Amino acid sequence: MNKIAVLTSGGDAPGMNAAVRAVVRYGISRGLKVFGIERGYEGLLEGKLSEYDARRVSDTVHRGGTILKTARSARFATAEGVKDAYEVLTAFGIEGLVVIGGDGSFRGMQDLQHYFVSRGETFACAGIPGTIDNDLGYTDFSLGFDTAVNTVLSALSNIRDTMTSHDRVCIVEVMGRKCGDIALYSALGGGAETILVPEVPLDIEAVVTRIRRNKIKGKNSDIIVLAEGVTDAETLKTLLKDRLGNEQSLRTIKLGYIQRGGAPSSFDRLFASRCAVRAVDILLNNGVGSVIGIKNNEIINLPIDEGLAIKKSFNKELYDIASAISG
Repeated sequence: MNKIAVLTSGGDAPGMNAAVRAVVRYGISRGLKVFGIERGYEGLLEGKLSEYDARRVSDTVHRGGTILKTARSARFATAEGVKDAYEVLTAFGIEGLVVIGGDGSFRGMQDLQHYFVSRGETFACAGIPGTIDNDLGYTDFSLGFDTAVNTVLSALSNIRDTMTSHDRVCIVEVMGRKCGDIALYSALGGGAETILVPEVPLDIEAVVTRIRRNKIKGKNSDIIVLAEGVTDAETLKTLLKDRLGNEQSLRTIKLGYIQRGGAPSSFDRLFASRCAVRAVDILLNNGVGSVIGIKNNEIINLPIDEGLAIKKSFNKELYDIASAISG
């Protein structure tokens, strides 16, 4: 193997740059030429490939976002798009690909791998889980999740100061798509009074009861951490207002993209580097398409078909702990 490439796809996540940096530098140390693909699969279709040297990824390990840029590609989601991507990769002589992204990005990698196999050709692919949502079932954590949770924790601390000063209830909406992990981990760490996640049916009456009970006990301000997969903050505010009337002052905050940016945590930088080294080693060993992750603090890899077939499980034990000690 002589040439490999790396791309970032889907939503950006803190730690992506650390992973790109490690792929480039470790790949070069193993005698490979490493190409960066700009703007994900869309950039691949447009032939936006260029060779990277060690200097080109200097001063990036601490930066959020992705120096390779990212984009979603409707074209690549078609059979014709996968064929065109194959043509570009073969034209550049790329023999292995590292994809840093989430479920959609990995499924694109899976389609590309299957296309090569259908032609009787080998092509090594390795996926590094880069998504703050932490919604991939085969790995305990995904790259960027730890940083996103710490960003939310910092915001919750600031929000609580104001809510306490004004005796208000604040609904803080966080990201995660259909996975409640950001809400769960940040709410537990931030001492939120109520945690609402898509894995547990919304019981609006229970939320109202908790607010009223806290007020009776002399606690006039609450933090409700709401995962976006449940509903949006304004809708929840309306539901609560209908039941509470003027009993409680309500405010909403949608944290939005601040969760996806910022310098990656120490955990995410280390995780990114460990995954990148494993990814390059997989390519050098001409392994079948693999996804990389972490289990019990050990870096693992699984065949891509097997890894993507694993459903995400909700940490009910952690949710029960958070529910028991909140309030």
